[in-house]
Amino acid sequence: MAITRGITVLLLLGSAGLASGQAPPYDLVLRGGRVVDGAGGPWYRADVAITGDVIARIAPSITEPATRVIDLGGLVVAPGFIDIHSHARRGIFDVPTAENDVRMGVTTVIEGPDGSSPVPLGPFLARLETLAKSVNIGSMIGQGSVREAVMGNVDRRASPSELEQMKALVDQGMRDGAFGLSSGLFYVPGRFTPTEEVIDLARVAARGGGIYISHMRDEAAGIVDSVKETIAIGEQGGLPTQLTHHKIIGRGNWGRSDGTLRLVDEARARGVDATIDQYPYTASSTSIQAALFPAWAQEGKRADVLERLRDAATRARIKAESVRLIREERGGGDARNIVLALCEWDAGLAGKSLAEVARLRGMETSIENAAEAALWIVEQGGCQAVFHAISEDDVERILKHPATMIATDGEVPIFGQGSPHPRSYGTFARVLGVYVRERHLLSLEEAVRKMTSFAAQRLSLGDRGLLKAGMKADISVFDPASVRDRATFDRPHQYAEGFSLVIVNGQVVFENGAMTPARPGRVLYGPGTRSRRAS
Repeated sequence: MAITRGITVLLLLGSAGLASGQAPPYDLVLRGGRVVDGAGGPWYRADVAITGDVIARIAPSITEPATRVIDLGGLVVAPGFIDIHSHARRGIFDVPTAENDVRMGVTTVIEGPDGSSPVPLGPFLARLETLAKSVNIGSMIGQGSVREAVMGNVDRRASPSELEQMKALVDQGMRDGAFGLSSGLFYVPGRFTPTEEVIDLARVAARGGGIYISHMRDEAAGIVDSVKETIAIGEQGGLPTQLTHHKIIGRGNWGRSDGTLRLVDEARARGVDATIDQYPYTASSTSIQAALFPAWAQEGKRADVLERLRDAATRARIKAESVRLIREERGGGDARNIVLALCEWDAGLAGKSLAEVARLRGMETSIENAAEAALWIVEQGGCQAVFHAISEDDVERILKHPATMIATDGEVPIFGQGSPHPRSYGTFARVLGVYVRERHLLSLEEAVRKMTSFAAQRLSLGDRGLLKAGMKADISVFDPASVRDRATFDRPHQYAEGFSLVIVNGQVVFENGAMTPARPGRVLYGPGTRSRRAS
């Protein structure tokens, strides 16, 4: 018998069945836990039995023999968390354990957000099938990637033949296994796309049973119009629509979540299936070029961007817009709010603010000089950065809205490399520790619903997201009194705490504070592929 963090592990509990050589009816029984089943109802005490990759039974007391019994001592037993917006493609092949996710209870990640995915999608999913991994993974098909594959990175309308090619690629993506269409209308070439074109592609995804999920065109001054556009695409495209990583950027725009949430409520009242996801932090993360360059300056290839920067007049126009964006939007009025996360050409810049980079280049601290530093960074090869320009009041207002689910917008980082956004390590644990236990913004049961069944319903994952007999055995076990995120903006490479056990497809992948050798993660396929296979 071994006791670890309040969990008592009993191996091969005896019975007449075992003595006679018969296999025990259950592979694993989790005994004495507080079941938070993901549906949102009150927790209850029960045992959970697993056979193979399926939850076989949930009952007040399960006494039948099992290959293994784990006594949980009153810890919370919940469905494995589902990260509906993940950039796991960045790192999953380097770190197939996805330890940052598993250690905060995540058992499923959905890739291909913000309009960016492999095109075609099939070979990527086939490669994932061969990867021994600890988590389940699925993908969206990205509108921006589809547009670039057909048209390149150009600012113009698609011709009728180009639109047909894009529709065919979306259709193929849905057949390959996508869960829906993602867009990044903030990014190029998505930014160059008329709304009507996105609607046409959304209709294709709708035929395959998919959803539409969007990094909206503008999360700052134009946030209200962007929410209206996202709702219109879902409404006219005939499919569920989601505002992804919903936030309000720029001090002058703080408080506008009142209006954006009202738009969602109004849409739902007239029958539009509009929902939201969010990470619980007051900073965003993207590339310096995407955040601080005007869209027109990013058209074409990298050589085109560099040519514009070499022309004095054009460079001045780009810089002027960068100054505005630092002052009014992503910079929150202070270049110290922009902190480099990863520069592949100079690892030493990670963790330094844009103001510090300007000083390193011999310039005095000012927004104008910070903009000049941003242009220099793009010339060198670009960097990812973290942008502190979000209000905690907006974060909390969005988080407690009933149509909001939880997502990291994170990646699978290589531990210790760069200075990434702490959301990759802490999102789900932060909700449980800060917003449930400390601030009482959400009940435990509602928070778990936002992390599990809500996302599963959104993705039409009928066999995950709930603790219920017959469902897949993706399970997280944690102590609600000690669960917490440890990752900070200054020290992001810190794993979450408070999780004792994580099970994926019936196999224990995390226990006793460490990953196990098990790699039971699977590629999950969208409704279009599943229905075709069933028929």
